[in-house]
This record gives sequence, structure tokens and C-alpha cells, in this order.
Amino acid sequence: MKIVSALVGLILGAGLGVGSALAAAGIIGPGMRLGGAIDLDGWTSDWTIGSEAANPWTRARVARHGLLALSKDEAVYFTRNTDDAGDRLAEACTYRVSGGIHPAQWWSITLYDATSYLPRNTDDALSFDLTDAEAAGTTEDWSFLIAPLPADSEWVSSRDAGQFDLTLRLYKPSPELIAAPEATLTPPRIEKLGCGEAN
Repeated sequence: MKIVSALVGLILGAGLGVGSALAAAGIIGPGMRLGGAIDLDGWTSDWTIGSEAANPWTRARVARHGLLALSKDEAVYFTRNTDDAGDRLAEACTYRVSGGIHPAQWWSITLYDATSYLPRNTDDALSFDLTDAEAAGTTEDWSFLIAPLPADSEWVSSRDAGQFDLTLRLYKPSPELIAAPEATLTPPRIEKLGCGEAN
């Protein structure tokens, strides 16, 4: 009877361990976000990424999703997979992403598919950054479109992305952002303009 109990305990323990590791890495489910969680209007981050304080689940997620995971003094990362109405970001829809000055020396917003990789398309338009905003003539009030087909304005391609996420990277963030992100960062807005061929 003791052997049976030990085997059941071993099987249950192994199952829970494997399940939590797969969930943490985002292989099953949405992935665990444990540690220094921050949520700014749907843009989420984990202040332990890239630090010794990161727990095993956070490290698994970073490894699985291929984040560079610099320390927060070097870069901070925010991700979002819904628009301002709370709907999942999807290739079939067109969105306007807009914002203003970010408290960092340089920033970028990059589109990743549901597997956390760049979509497999040849549009060469998967990111918008401070350099693009400057080229468009402003860093104070910038915007770009996300759509599966090219747009007449600044454009990020969602072709072949399916359901997707956006990652906002802020390089060399200000000390104020690191100390009080909720009070310092005004996150980008994501407005759905329409879905389907009628966009």
C-alpha cells in the first residue's frame, strides 16, 4: 500500500510539475505572469524580467518567448494582445495605434504572432519605433496602422499573423519610469477601425 501511495504521489507531483512548466512557458494556456506584475491599460510587464529576482516560471516564459531580457535599467518590456475595447488582436482587423513621448532614450513596438514569433511574411513592416516617428515629423503625437495590407500612412503588417501580440520596448528607461511606471508611462492606445475586406 505504501508503494502505491508513493507511486500516486510521484505521478501527481510529476504531472503538476510538467503542467506548471508548460503553462509558465506559454506552451499550454496563456502563460503565467508571476513576480513584479504591472498592468497599464492592458499593457503588461514583469519588473523581475532580466533580474535575479525572476522566479522559475518567469524565466521559463522568457526562454520560451525569446525575450532578450535585459535588466530593467537597460530595457523594459510591455506586451498587449487586446485592443482598447478588450477584443483579441487579430489579422483580419485594422487598428490605429497611437501615443506620445515615452520616458526612454529609444522605443519600439513590434508585432508577434500567437506563437511569439514574427509573422512569416515578406512585408518588411513588423515594427514601428522612435526613428519612424521622427521621420514622420513628430515624437509627441504619433500613430500608425496595423493591417494585413499596406496602408497610405505609417504601417505595420499583420499578414499571416493570425491572433497577435504587440510588444513595447523602452530602452534606457527614465529612473521615474522604473520607480513608478503607473504614474510615469502613458501607454499607447489601440483603436480597432474595422474587420474584414471592408476595412
